[in-house]
Amino acid sequence: MVGKHKASDYVIDGVIILVMLIVLVVVMYPLLNALAISLNHADDTARGGIGIWPREFAWESYRNVVNNTITWRAYGVTVARTVIGTVTALFSTGIIAYGMAHSNLVGRKFYAIFCLIPMYFVGGLIPMFLLIRAMGLFNNFWVYIIPTQIGLFNIILMRTFFQTLPESLEESAQLDGANYLTIFFKIIIPISTPIIATIALFIGVFHWNDWFFGNVYITNPALRPMQNVLMGLVEEARFAEMMAAIAGQGGGGMGAALAAAGRGRPTSVRSIQMATMFITIIPVIIVYPFLQRYFIKGIMVGSVKG
Repeated sequence: MVGKHKASDYVIDGVIILVMLIVLVVVMYPLLNALAISLNHADDTARGGIGIWPREFAWESYRNVVNNTITWRAYGVTVARTVIGTVTALFSTGIIAYGMAHSNLVGRKFYAIFCLIPMYFVGGLIPMFLLIRAMGLFNNFWVYIIPTQIGLFNIILMRTFFQTLPESLEESAQLDGANYLTIFFKIIIPISTPIIATIALFIGVFHWNDWFFGNVYITNPALRPMQNVLMGLVEEARFAEMMAAIAGQGGGGMGAALAAAGRGRPTSVRSIQMATMFITIIPVIIVYPFLQRYFIKGIMVGSVKG
């Protein structure tokens, strides 16, 4: 029988709802403000005071982004590295985690310690850069894929999940003559959807959001991902704002010329930057709801055993 709610329960529920609403407003306002700027006329945006709704609609920022070949090329690089990197890293992580999950693995404790050490101590940027160059991956698309194959945290998380699976599944399959690879692909993988979706989300979001590899190891513009293009737009926006501030303070010269050149145009660097940002995050927003239930279940099950 369900007990009656006390007055204190309603107070606690009200406080929780209020806190969640405040968090929602704090999180959503910057996104809605950025969306409003991307959809607002540049001249009107320059007057300031844009909230969560554009005062003067203008779609030119999105047209400019969509019609820009650099944007589509960078988008293609980002999609390719995300798909290839996620699939290959899932395979590598799964194979290693499956082997480490077995108690009869020779040297199991050594491998566990070997995986923990790099999580606390790393070689640094310069040795990594020299290694990438020595491997011939500098200015190479595969620099996005090969160095990111192994994620130690992901291995530990997946290994923990595999350890929760009944050993009788493998034992019965071995009695029928199945080897470890057959067991892994035909038995373990089909029942490991929660942890696979969780790790896939981790890896996919990393590849989609990463700008470091493209900024350090890539100088060829044709191989730069979307995040580096967006970062370039951010730098342009900062420069334009600085020039406009100089012009506003009576600095004249180039600042005044740039400020005058921007007047009357429906777009600005800031609006194009915001439009590019939203086009970049759309795939993540679409995919995440489908993986959310698996993500939560995978995290909870993967944290049962240490």
